[in-house]
Amino acid sequence: MLRWIFFVILYLILGFYSLQAVKTASRYPWVYYTFVALSLLVLGNFIYQFTFGSEEGRVLSIAKSYAFGFLLTMLAFKLMTVIFLFSEDIFRFISGAYQKLFGIEKKFTFPERRRFLSMVALGIAALPFGALLYGMYKGKYNFKVLKYTLEFDDLPNSFDGYQITQISDIHSGSFDDKSKIEYAIDLVNEQKSDVLFFTGDMVNNKAEEMHDWKDVFSRLEAKDGKFSVLGNHDYGDYVDWNSAEEKEENLNDLKKLQKEIGFDLILNDSRYLTKGADRIALVGVENWGRGGFKKVGDLGLASQKISADDFKILLSHDPSHWEDKVIDDPYHYHLTLSGHTHGMQFGIEIPGWIKWSPSKWRYKYWAGVYKELGQYINVNRGFGYLGYPGRVGIWPEITVITLKKKPLA
Repeated sequence: MLRWIFFVILYLILGFYSLQAVKTASRYPWVYYTFVALSLLVLGNFIYQFTFGSEEGRVLSIAKSYAFGFLLTMLAFKLMTVIFLFSEDIFRFISGAYQKLFGIEKKFTFPERRRFLSMVALGIAALPFGALLYGMYKGKYNFKVLKYTLEFDDLPNSFDGYQITQISDIHSGSFDDKSKIEYAIDLVNEQKSDVLFFTGDMVNNKAEEMHDWKDVFSRLEAKDGKFSVLGNHDYGDYVDWNSAEEKEENLNDLKKLQKEIGFDLILNDSRYLTKGADRIALVGVENWGRGGFKKVGDLGLASQKISADDFKILLSHDPSHWEDKVIDDPYHYHLTLSGHTHGMQFGIEIPGWIKWSPSKWRYKYWAGVYKELGQYINVNRGFGYLGYPGRVGIWPEITVITLKKKPLA
């Protein structure tokens, strides 16, 4: 609750400041009053949704998610405006102080705001405003297929050219367009990969969120099977329950749903993928996350049935597990597949030039493929979205990885 109060207070403070730019830039009073009305409408809807809105079994219902999204959009607009106005006010203060010290009238007065600078501020502020609106309207379903080829010295010969598809962070409780999800499922199947991995967060909180999407996701195909693990949201830790038994029943319902969809859910356990006489060890851990996130993943328990000499693929939802526990493990996990970060659903990515998101301030490994100590991790940017109902620059991802035998030198 405190964080929402903070957003409201910040919104009001920035709103008062940004109104000065609108008032200075526009010659028409109706523009000013329209901006005031729009600001109050967005704020009023946010307060209503988070005070009286129904939870409908989710941390954020779709209505609440959009209320937060529009508030965030207006905040971004106002913040950019304020940055320009504040810089101008510093100049105005210095100019006023100079007049008081060295001017003829020896009094302190602020020079008037410059209309041109206010117009520039509003123009630049319109960029993040438009981007965030686009992210809610189009960006959240702008699915991208990202392909990687990874080479290994000790890859079993039969798996040379073996293709993996990974999806992560479905967050089905946030979806609001079935046709877009059906398109994405078709896109996954078009890759015709040998195996499909899902690395956690099927729902926001409750298994019932997946009921309307079960038939759609049941269409996922992979000839060697579909395998999954749980993410932090799958345990129902972020919503109130009437009893511990109710919470446990929800988790069991989700596990059952995964089976009905066709996933082999791996809970601190392992499987083998075989081709002829060769095999790959597939290890799946329950969620383990740094900080306050659930830590029930047990890498040692999950690997009891496999050999240290096996080529290994690890499914682990949170990439902090790889950094803190996996990299230095003597078993050497060749490839880890994770998700969780969503790339914060906002950033800038231009291949070969720039890759940035606020997510990097929290996670060292936050999106894409990384290599440490001869081991790889792919951090999937996520299939769905949570909180802000959109994506800007960090698009929903379907990962395709081809395993290759490294040629002899």
